[in-house]
Amino acid sequence: MIQQVNNFNLYTNSCRVPQAYTCQSTLPQIQFPTCQRNYCIFNPDKVDYFVKQKDAALPYLNDILMHSNNEEQVTETLYILDRMLENGTKGIKKMYPALSRFNNTQSPNIQTFLAGIYRKTQIPDAFGPLVRMLIQNSLKPANTTFDPNEEIGGAILSYISERFKG
Repeated sequence: MIQQVNNFNLYTNSCRVPQAYTCQSTLPQIQFPTCQRNYCIFNPDKVDYFVKQKDAALPYLNDILMHSNNEEQVTETLYILDRMLENGTKGIKKMYPALSRFNNTQSPNIQTFLAGIYRKTQIPDAFGPLVRMLIQNSLKPANTTFDPNEEIGGAILSYISERFKG
């Protein structure tokens, strides 16, 4: 018998996602920032579903990060992880191998959410990649409607602040 915990299949080590969230045609597309709006829009029901799953959803989200090259899917997954961190989900630090796949990304959307996750988790190995992102963006600025360097710089300052506390 396969044991189920909050739609997480312990036998196959995967999260069973409701059909509505696996069929892209039934979901509104992720909306990236525009000239009139400097933030992304995601499906709030989908995000809340995963956030409520807590640790049980992490293997599924980790799998997405390990295998997806779709900027929309990766950005949405990082946003979900960021919200999970805000809700106290443990275990996200262990996902650094999957997160680090995007340390060299040129996507300002991915950079922003990745920096936010690194700021909250304080994974020591992420400090160097954050500095590299900031330098890379300074040498070759992206033409975007927002500046990912604000979040990247904030994450770097957070690392420095944590290092010199007490």
